[in-house]
Amino acid sequence: MKVVGIPARYGSSRFPGKLLRPLGGKPVIRWVVEAALSSSADRVILVTDDVRIREAVSDLCEVRMTPTDLPSGTDRLAYALRDLPSDTLVMNLQGDEPFVKPEVIDALFSFAGGGDAHIYTLAHPSGEGNNPNRVKVVLDGGGIALYFSRSPIPYGTGEYLIHVGIYVYTLENLLRFSKLKPSPLERTERLEQLRALYHGWKIKVMVSDYEGFGIDTPEDLRRAETLLFGSAGTDRL
Repeated sequence: MKVVGIPARYGSSRFPGKLLRPLGGKPVIRWVVEAALSSSADRVILVTDDVRIREAVSDLCEVRMTPTDLPSGTDRLAYALRDLPSDTLVMNLQGDEPFVKPEVIDALFSFAGGGDAHIYTLAHPSGEGNNPNRVKVVLDGGGIALYFSRSPIPYGTGEYLIHVGIYVYTLENLLRFSKLKPSPLERTERLEQLRALYHGWKIKVMVSDYEGFGIDTPEDLRRAETLLFGSAGTDRL
Protein backbone atom coordinates (compact mmCIF):
# COMPACT_ATOMS: atom_id res chain seq x y z
CA MET A 1 0.00 0.00 0.00
CA LYS A 2 1.18 3.50 -0.87
CA VAL A 3 0.27 6.29 1.56
CA VAL A 4 1.03 9.99 1.21
CA GLY A 5 1.44 11.40 4.70
CA ILE A 6 1.33 15.18 4.94
CA PRO A 7 2.63 16.61 8.24
CA ALA A 8 1.08 20.03 8.75
CA ARG A 9 1.44 22.34 11.72
CA TYR A 10 0.10 25.83 12.22
CA GLY A 11 3.14 27.22 14.02
CA SER A 12 6.12 28.45 12.02
CA SER A 13 8.91 30.64 13.33
CA ARG A 14 9.16 32.62 10.10
CA PHE A 15 5.55 32.50 8.83
CA PRO A 16 2.89 31.37 11.35
CA GLY A 17 -0.28 30.04 9.75
CA LYS A 18 1.31 29.81 6.33
CA LEU A 19 -0.56 26.63 5.36
CA LEU A 20 -3.89 28.44 5.70
CA ARG A 21 -2.85 31.52 3.74
CA PRO A 22 -4.71 31.89 0.44
CA LEU A 23 -2.93 31.04 -2.80
CA GLY A 24 -5.00 31.37 -5.96
CA GLY A 25 -8.20 31.50 -3.91
CA LYS A 26 -7.60 28.50 -1.64
CA PRO A 27 -5.32 27.68 1.30
CA VAL A 28 -1.79 26.51 0.53
CA ILE A 29 -2.46 23.16 2.21
CA ARG A 30 -5.33 22.34 -0.16
CA TRP A 31 -3.00 22.58 -3.15
CA VAL A 32 -0.78 19.91 -1.62
CA VAL A 33 -3.65 17.62 -0.66
CA GLU A 34 -5.28 17.89 -4.10
CA ALA A 35 -2.02 17.00 -5.84
CA ALA A 36 -1.59 13.96 -3.60
CA LEU A 37 -5.17 12.86 -4.27
CA SER A 38 -4.49 13.05 -8.02
CA SER A 39 -1.56 10.63 -7.68
CA SER A 40 -1.71 6.83 -7.65
CA ALA A 41 -1.40 6.69 -3.84
CA ASP A 42 -3.90 4.41 -2.11
CA ARG A 43 -4.46 6.83 0.76
CA VAL A 44 -3.73 10.44 1.60
CA ILE A 45 -3.53 11.21 5.31
CA LEU A 46 -2.94 14.69 6.66
CA VAL A 47 -1.39 14.77 10.11
CA THR A 48 -1.74 17.90 12.24
CA ASP A 49 -2.01 19.22 15.78
CA ASP A 50 -4.29 22.13 14.85
CA VAL A 51 -8.05 21.99 14.32
CA ARG A 52 -7.93 24.93 11.89
CA ILE A 53 -5.79 22.93 9.48
CA ARG A 54 -8.00 19.88 9.98
CA GLU A 55 -11.08 21.89 9.08
CA ALA A 56 -9.41 23.30 5.98
CA VAL A 57 -9.03 19.86 4.35
CA SER A 58 -11.39 17.48 6.18
CA ASP A 59 -13.71 17.44 3.15
CA LEU A 60 -10.84 16.20 0.97
CA CYS A 61 -8.89 13.56 2.87
CA GLU A 62 -8.43 11.65 6.09
CA VAL A 63 -7.02 13.77 8.93
CA ARG A 64 -5.30 12.45 12.05
CA MET A 65 -4.51 14.58 15.08
CA THR A 66 -1.26 14.45 17.04
CA PRO A 67 0.09 16.01 20.25
CA THR A 68 1.54 19.50 19.90
CA ASP A 69 4.93 18.67 21.43
CA LEU A 70 6.28 16.38 18.70
CA PRO A 71 9.56 17.89 17.45
CA SER A 72 9.31 17.27 13.69
CA GLY A 73 7.08 16.26 10.82
CA THR A 74 8.79 12.88 10.77
CA ASP A 75 7.84 12.30 14.41
CA ARG A 76 4.31 13.46 13.64
CA LEU A 77 3.96 10.89 10.87
CA ALA A 78 5.48 8.11 12.96
CA TYR A 79 3.01 8.83 15.76
CA ALA A 80 -0.07 9.06 13.54
CA LEU A 81 0.57 6.22 11.08
CA ARG A 82 1.94 3.56 13.44
CA ASP A 83 -1.18 1.39 13.06
CA LEU A 84 -0.61 0.79 9.33
CA PRO A 85 0.99 -2.44 8.03
CA SER A 86 4.78 -2.36 8.52
CA ASP A 87 5.49 -2.75 4.77
CA THR A 88 3.35 0.26 3.79
CA LEU A 89 5.27 2.72 1.63
CA VAL A 90 4.90 6.12 3.27
CA MET A 91 5.69 9.39 1.53
CA ASN A 92 6.57 12.31 3.78
CA LEU A 93 5.24 15.26 1.75
CA GLN A 94 5.52 18.69 3.36
CA GLY A 95 2.34 20.70 3.57
CA ASP A 96 4.02 23.85 2.23
CA GLU A 97 4.82 22.46 -1.27
CA PRO A 98 1.83 23.81 -3.26
CA PHE A 99 3.27 23.08 -6.71
CA VAL A 100 4.12 19.42 -6.20
CA LYS A 101 2.89 17.37 -9.15
CA PRO A 102 1.08 14.01 -9.03
CA GLU A 103 3.58 12.58 -11.52
CA VAL A 104 6.45 13.48 -9.19
CA ILE A 105 4.71 11.64 -6.36
CA ASP A 106 4.16 8.60 -8.57
CA ALA A 107 7.75 8.62 -9.86
CA LEU A 108 9.22 8.66 -6.35
CA PHE A 109 6.94 5.84 -5.22
CA SER A 110 8.07 3.78 -8.24
CA PHE A 111 11.71 4.63 -7.50
CA ALA A 112 11.25 3.38 -3.93
CA GLY A 113 9.88 0.08 -5.16
CA GLY A 114 13.39 -1.29 -5.63
CA GLY A 115 13.78 -1.81 -1.91
CA ASP A 116 17.57 -1.34 -2.02
CA ALA A 117 17.77 1.56 0.45
CA HIS A 118 16.24 2.67 3.74
CA ILE A 119 15.04 6.07 2.50
CA TYR A 120 14.32 7.49 -0.96
CA THR A 121 14.31 11.17 -1.88
CA LEU A 122 14.74 13.70 -4.71
CA ALA A 123 17.33 16.14 -6.02
CA HIS A 124 17.69 18.35 -9.08
CA PRO A 125 20.75 19.80 -10.86
CA SER A 126 21.48 23.48 -10.26
CA GLY A 127 24.25 26.03 -10.33
CA GLU A 128 22.95 27.61 -7.11
CA GLY A 129 25.46 26.46 -4.54
CA ASN A 130 26.05 29.40 -2.21
CA ASN A 131 22.57 29.73 -0.72
CA PRO A 132 22.60 27.89 2.64
CA ASN A 133 18.84 27.41 2.41
CA ARG A 134 19.37 25.24 -0.67
CA VAL A 135 20.68 21.94 0.66
CA LYS A 136 23.26 20.20 -1.51
CA VAL A 137 23.80 16.44 -1.78
CA VAL A 138 26.70 14.37 -3.15
CA LEU A 139 26.06 10.84 -4.44
CA ASP A 140 28.11 7.71 -4.96
CA GLY A 141 28.12 5.78 -8.25
CA GLY A 142 24.91 3.97 -7.32
CA GLY A 143 22.91 7.08 -6.49
CA ILE A 144 23.30 6.68 -2.73
CA ALA A 145 23.79 9.90 -0.76
CA LEU A 146 27.28 10.38 0.64
CA TYR A 147 26.52 13.65 2.40
CA PHE A 148 24.04 16.54 2.59
CA SER A 149 25.22 20.05 3.39
CA ARG A 150 24.23 23.69 3.38
CA SER A 151 27.72 24.42 2.05
CA PRO A 152 28.52 24.21 -1.69
CA ILE A 153 29.58 20.59 -2.22
CA PRO A 154 31.44 19.29 -4.13
CA TYR A 155 33.86 22.21 -3.87
CA GLY A 156 34.73 24.19 -6.98
CA THR A 157 32.48 22.46 -9.51
CA GLY A 158 29.80 25.09 -10.05
CA GLU A 159 27.32 22.26 -10.61
CA TYR A 160 25.35 20.95 -7.66
CA LEU A 161 22.51 18.62 -6.79
CA ILE A 162 19.91 20.45 -4.73
CA HIS A 163 17.94 18.29 -2.35
CA VAL A 164 14.14 18.37 -2.47
CA GLY A 165 12.77 17.39 0.94
CA ILE A 166 10.27 14.70 -0.03
CA TYR A 167 10.93 11.22 1.38
CA VAL A 168 9.61 7.69 0.94
CA TYR A 169 10.23 4.83 3.35
CA THR A 170 8.46 1.76 4.62
CA LEU A 171 6.47 2.36 7.78
CA GLU A 172 8.88 0.03 9.56
CA ASN A 173 11.83 2.25 8.62
CA LEU A 174 9.90 5.42 9.45
CA LEU A 175 9.26 4.11 12.96
CA ARG A 176 12.89 3.00 13.33
CA PHE A 177 14.16 6.36 12.13
CA SER A 178 11.99 8.27 14.58
CA LYS A 179 13.71 6.37 17.42
CA LEU A 180 17.30 7.05 16.31
CA LYS A 181 19.27 9.50 18.40
CA PRO A 182 20.06 12.86 16.75
CA SER A 183 23.65 13.07 15.55
CA PRO A 184 26.30 15.80 15.93
CA LEU A 185 26.26 16.30 12.15
CA GLU A 186 22.51 16.81 12.21
CA ARG A 187 22.82 19.46 14.91
CA THR A 188 25.64 21.26 13.09
CA GLU A 189 23.96 21.41 9.68
CA ARG A 190 20.38 21.44 11.02
CA LEU A 191 19.49 18.63 8.59
CA GLU A 192 17.48 15.70 9.89
CA GLN A 193 18.54 13.36 7.06
CA LEU A 194 22.12 13.40 8.38
CA ARG A 195 20.86 11.36 11.33
CA ALA A 196 20.20 8.49 8.91
CA LEU A 197 23.65 8.72 7.32
CA TYR A 198 25.33 8.95 10.73
CA HIS A 199 23.69 5.67 11.75
CA GLY A 200 24.72 3.90 8.53
CA TRP A 201 21.45 4.08 6.65
CA LYS A 202 21.28 4.24 2.85
CA ILE A 203 19.44 7.18 1.30
CA LYS A 204 18.90 6.72 -2.43
CA VAL A 205 18.36 9.86 -4.49
CA MET A 206 16.28 10.18 -7.64
CA VAL A 207 17.58 13.00 -9.83
CA SER A 208 14.79 14.83 -11.65
CA ASP A 209 13.93 18.26 -13.02
CA TYR A 210 11.41 18.96 -10.24
CA GLU A 211 12.83 21.84 -8.22
CA GLY A 212 10.26 22.01 -5.44
CA PHE A 213 8.83 25.20 -3.98
CA GLY A 214 8.33 25.56 -0.25
CA ILE A 215 6.38 28.43 1.30
CA ASP A 216 8.62 29.56 4.16
CA THR A 217 8.08 33.33 4.19
CA PRO A 218 5.51 35.91 3.05
CA GLU A 219 7.87 36.67 0.17
CA ASP A 220 7.66 33.03 -0.95
CA LEU A 221 3.87 33.29 -0.99
CA ARG A 222 3.99 36.43 -3.13
CA ARG A 223 6.39 34.69 -5.52
CA ALA A 224 4.06 31.70 -5.68
CA GLU A 225 1.19 34.00 -6.68
CA THR A 226 3.39 35.45 -9.42
CA LEU A 227 4.30 31.99 -10.69
CA LEU A 228 0.69 30.90 -10.58
CA PHE A 229 -0.76 33.86 -12.43
CA GLY A 230 2.27 35.33 -14.22
CA SER A 231 3.16 34.73 -17.85
CA ALA A 232 5.79 32.12 -16.92
CA GLY A 233 3.26 29.91 -15.14
CA THR A 234 4.56 26.95 -13.16
CA ASP A 235 6.03 24.92 -16.02
CA ARG A 236 9.51 24.86 -14.51
CA LEU A 237 8.37 23.66 -11.08
